[in-house]
Amino acid sequence: MKKITLLLLVAGLFSFNSVFSQATKQLNFGLIGISYDIPVTTDIAIAPFAGSNFDLSYLTLGVKGNYFFDNLMGLPDTWDVYGGANAGYALGVGNDISNDFALGLQVGGRWFWNEKWGLYLELGGGNLGGTGGLGITMKL
Repeated sequence: MKKITLLLLVAGLFSFNSVFSQATKQLNFGLIGISYDIPVTTDIAIAPFAGSNFDLSYLTLGVKGNYFFDNLMGLPDTWDVYGGANAGYALGVGNDISNDFALGLQVGGRWFWNEKWGLYLELGGGNLGGTGGLGITMKL
């Protein structure tokens, strides 16, 4: 039942894509995860994500909510600074790890070297480990 609820939640979040499209959609892919930012306002985005830890002992599927501090800090368009919370379901791999609901927080930043591509660094933590990562961002 939990897996079906999570699947419906992620599918519902993708439906926001056509309603809230005034800001830039972004695909983030890195060492231990992938996420898809869907803008809600110019300062808030939600992002379905899939991630793991470095020893690949679990796979977490969930949703992040981020607030972007760019306007408050007066940052140029080449930078994003954000923080937020996430929730998901972790699927354990191996005999000693069980499936569990995952909650956490994250902070991160992005630097864009051109109109479409950038680098991101995100630090996170929660009851099952971090949701952070290092990788590439592509504006869609």
